[in-house]
Amino acid sequence: MKIAVVSIFPGMVGGIAEYGVVGRAIERQLVSLHCEDPRTFAADAHRTVDDRPYGGGPGMVMKYEPVAGAIRAARAGLPENSPVICLSPQGRVFDQAEAGRLARMPGMVLLAGRYEGIDERLIENEVDEELSLGDFVLSGGEIAAMAVIDAVVRLLPGVLGDAESAEQDSFMQGLLDHPHYTRPERVGGKRVPSVLLSGDHARIARWRYKQALGRSYLRRPDMVKKLRLSREQRQLLDEFLAERGLPQQNLRSGRNAGR
Repeated sequence: MKIAVVSIFPGMVGGIAEYGVVGRAIERQLVSLHCEDPRTFAADAHRTVDDRPYGGGPGMVMKYEPVAGAIRAARAGLPENSPVICLSPQGRVFDQAEAGRLARMPGMVLLAGRYEGIDERLIENEVDEELSLGDFVLSGGEIAAMAVIDAVVRLLPGVLGDAESAEQDSFMQGLLDHPHYTRPERVGGKRVPSVLLSGDHARIARWRYKQALGRSYLRRPDMVKKLRLSREQRQLLDEFLAERGLPQQNLRSGRNAGR
């Protein structure tokens, strides 16, 4: 996959290429990442990329011409059908399903805005879609762009050493992840759940799924409400709640998450 980021702080975005999953994917040439700085395409000696908003108001707005030039340069190095995506509070919320969709793309241009916003005419003419990380404010789109890159790259074939790692990540089955433990067996006055030491893979799988279902019900009930729970799923969830002395659930509608 080829990824380009349009940002006035290319060094900030470039840092993600040096670490972790994304860094290894780039090193193994499974992913390429480069940045285009709109300042390069500014027409004046000061490389100005922002100006006062028409109609007045606080802050500055990113100018059309330099950002458009950076987008076009970024797009020129990518395969056809690579979308231009603006990271914006006005976009639809980025989630695991969106990450999976983008992972099937040949490439993408991520536009990281700054200041009070970007000239709307550029969004209309040069941007294919807008994505948001959620209902909160960031100083710019770079952090959002890096989050999208990390979420997408880990889904690409061959990036993770264990293919099951991505399949078992939180949200892949519409649920939060189960608890994880490692050595030592006892630490901080607590022991690893005995089922994980049993060697019985069927019991372990059942326990893990029960924990994921229960955690999601307690911490993100909105996720569980979207599921059409099977009889086995309802039984697991009731077991989870009973073990904690909590009232049993009564969820029956939504879609089926499967296992």
